[in-house]
Amino acid sequence: MTITIGPGSTVMFTGDSITDCQRLVSEDGLGFGYPLRVAGEWGLRHPDRPVTWLNTGIAGHKVSDLEARWQTDVLDAGPDVVSILIGANDMGWHTLDPEGRVIPVEEFTAGYDRLLAPLAEAGTDLILIEPFLLPVHGVVEAGAARVGVAERKEWRADLNPKIQAVRALADTYGAQLLPADGMFAELTATTGPEHWSEDGVHPTPAGHAALAAAWLNLVA
Repeated sequence: MTITIGPGSTVMFTGDSITDCQRLVSEDGLGFGYPLRVAGEWGLRHPDRPVTWLNTGIAGHKVSDLEARWQTDVLDAGPDVVSILIGANDMGWHTLDPEGRVIPVEEFTAGYDRLLAPLAEAGTDLILIEPFLLPVHGVVEAGAARVGVAERKEWRADLNPKIQAVRALADTYGAQLLPADGMFAELTATTGPEHWSEDGVHPTPAGHAALAAAWLNLVA
């Protein structure tokens, strides 16, 4: 069952760099990724239903970082719909940050649940986007870290149970689920992964377009 977005609704996107996508330097605060594409396509399709679009994604953030700013950045805005994409940094923190550590799926799940509970209590419609990892080739520079085949194999083993946790939370809270990891797996079967993400995590323009199209299929 799709989410109906009425005129005057407030829709918020939040998460990490995939959602952030340089929102602070964009004129409308939406960044240059899938939130902007969603807002633009919605305005084209539904000029009679204006929506306030917000983006509070911050690059590098994990579930615990969202939780620390959840009240001021999300709850206080009183959004009608909240879309969350988080998990890439919960997967790769121990590789990318010298002070990072492996985050157990139980910790990830408990923190994510605490994000969703007050939204559900307020009657907010929820869209949960699976974190994803594309099997790109070669070694990718990520800050001071080098991510190659071995790291991506380790990341995939870490990410799979976290994806399952997001799916279970979507079911628990009656949220719409955007199965992004599976979507990109299907897309890469014919094009190769680099068409959708050059580093396996951050989408290309085509990758953002795919996310936006899938997101719009969840709303009416």
